[in-house]
Amino acid sequence: MEWMAWTVPTALFFSAVVLMLIGMTIWQVASPTLERRGFLPIATTRGDRLFIGLLTSAYIHLAWLGLTDYNLWWASAISLLWIIVLMRWG
Repeated sequence: MEWMAWTVPTALFFSAVVLMLIGMTIWQVASPTLERRGFLPIATTRGDRLFIGLLTSAYIHLAWLGLTDYNLWWASAISLLWIIVLMRWG
């Protein structure tokens, strides 16, 4: 994979995504989810909130790379906090 410019934060981000998908699959099989309303303007399930969280986390990382010169770890920390908030109260 030398042709790809993988950094440690990028590899950890995608590894975390894979682990979250595995964890959510196990959680869904063990305890099926029901739709609920939080601060999002639509009724969502756990899977919906995870998808929205992962998508916005990718946008956070892209914006971070494009707009700042700061370390990518900050974008990862913001994304983690965002997913926690979204999964709990979204």
